Amino acid sequence: MYAKVDGQAIFFDVVGAKLGISGPKLIEKPTVIVMHGGPGFDHAGMRPDFDQLADIAQVIYIDHRGNGRSVPSDPATWTLDRWGDDVKGLCDALGIVKPIVFGQSFGGMVAQSYAIRHPGHAAGIVISSSAARMDFPAAYAAFERKGGREARAIAERFWSTLSDADQVEYARVCMPLYLTHKPRDPDQMARATRRLEVTRHFSKSGGEIHRMDFRPRLKDVRGVAALVIGGIEDPITPPHLSEEIAAHLPKGSAELRLFAGCGHGAYRDEPQTVWPVVRAFIERAGAA
Repeated sequence: MYAKVDGQAIFFDVVGAKLGISGPKLIEKPTVIVMHGGPGFDHAGMRPDFDQLADIAQVIYIDHRGNGRSVPSDPATWTLDRWGDDVKGLCDALGIVKPIVFGQSFGGMVAQSYAIRHPGHAAGIVISSSAARMDFPAAYAAFERKGGREARAIAERFWSTLSDADQVEYARVCMPLYLTHKPRDPDQMARATRRLEVTRHFSKSGGEIHRMDFRPRLKDVRGVAALVIGGIEDPITPPHLSEEIAAHLPKGSAELRLFAGCGHGAYRDEPQTVWPVVRAFIERAGAA
């Protein structure tokens, strides 16, 4: 399905009803907007993990502008400001009030942009395995610890050149190091649509991933509860970057949870530990 946001067709999909049945009553559930990583991927990498939330929430997956099925679009609009505004624009188009926004990795950067630019719009935000600013030297060191010199060299080369050949090597050697356990769904990423041109635009030398720094602006995220989660073994957004996000959000507004034995996307590595934390936050934020 598509919604028009500032002239751009944004793809979204829905799992679960907005109204749940409770005996003689219909009970309104909160809406959770799930935002994928990348940029350059689509929402397929988030499914079926988040489908399970449909018992307590209506789950809406989106493909960010320029990503997945939300094409074509103008590369000049592939910015964190625009992606953040698209979240509110989609809510306006669909009549969503007080969403809970879950952003994984790059999606967590979009969530920060959205929350800064539209304070008080959300009921809650979850920032998962993300960063207010990237720390590539720390990431390269983490890849070397986990995968040796080859992994470090491939990571440095990929994030410098972003060529097709280097992407193949990065996917072969480095991406398996993102997690600490084998994927429970081996076909999950095979189902994803990849838009490497968006990755290159955002991540090229001088691109926004190298320039962004939300830390000074996170104090403007007002009137919203935040859950910041990360994995201790995450090589691309190491745990100190989650700590930075939580530390720069308004005092008392953020809950920080770092999970041992987990990598990039802690819910993938230790679902039995992570999902109860996420579900409890959604229920609290939805009831507030």
